[in-house]
Amino acid sequence: MEGDRVVTDQAGRFIVITGANSGIGLEATRRLAERGADVLMACRNEAKATAAQEQLGSARVSVARLDLADQSSIARFADEMKTSGRPIDALVNNAGVMGLDETRTSDGYEGQFGTNHLGHFALTARLLPLLADGGRVVTVSSIAHRQGRVDLDDPHFERRKYNRWDAYSQSKLANLLFALELDRRLKSAGRSQISVGAHPGIASTALGRDGSSFINSVTRRMGWLTFRSSESGSDPLVRGATDGALRGGEYLGPRFMAFGSTVVETPSGRARDTRLAVDLWSLSERATGVSFGI
Repeated sequence: MEGDRVVTDQAGRFIVITGANSGIGLEATRRLAERGADVLMACRNEAKATAAQEQLGSARVSVARLDLADQSSIARFADEMKTSGRPIDALVNNAGVMGLDETRTSDGYEGQFGTNHLGHFALTARLLPLLADGGRVVTVSSIAHRQGRVDLDDPHFERRKYNRWDAYSQSKLANLLFALELDRRLKSAGRSQISVGAHPGIASTALGRDGSSFINSVTRRMGWLTFRSSESGSDPLVRGATDGALRGGEYLGPRFMAFGSTVVETPSGRARDTRLAVDLWSLSERATGVSFGI
């Protein structure tokens, strides 16, 4: 596991992971359940999630349907969670789409920004009342955030020419801006919870979802140097959900950006732009109609 730390006992903890039916999300589910956590796989395709659950063969793993490209699905999922009433110890915002042809969500958002960012923004806002004391939100970004620029005047490519990689990197920068701004607001509100960002590097099972065409071409040439197993790729997510020594606002990823053991990284300058983060937050509240109240 490239030197990554052993996961501590997670007995009694409840962890929700979006997009957990494959790749690093599935591997994170397996590792956390093996250490005693109860893990809810929140996935768009319930049949695939159920098949993955059966593959894991753990009574600690459950499945629920959640389509992050549909705000009504997010609201229904959150209502179901509130009805259950169980406090959430960690919410791992892992699901994502990448490199889509120009498409719109059911609410009219650009597909990647709408799913990757606005979907998780609304989900987190709706689940925040259930986040346990000392709980944490882990939002998965990407090395592609370093290429990203958020166009607050045209986030849905209604006026500018659509480019799938610009849209993807915009959504991943938005993920990290959100993660860091959420932690600042939790601190300002005197809350005990934290928010962190994470990225998996380039996992061997996730080239299609977590790398631009440029990154993919490089990794194909460098192969053994850059590909990470799903287990190693999941480590920043797992550490984000479990490491009691983490401080809010930190960003976890492989030591050498694409590979290596998990370390705390410095996000890009744009990801640390607090004015941009506040403006994105306001835009996201208007778009989704949800508010965090912090």
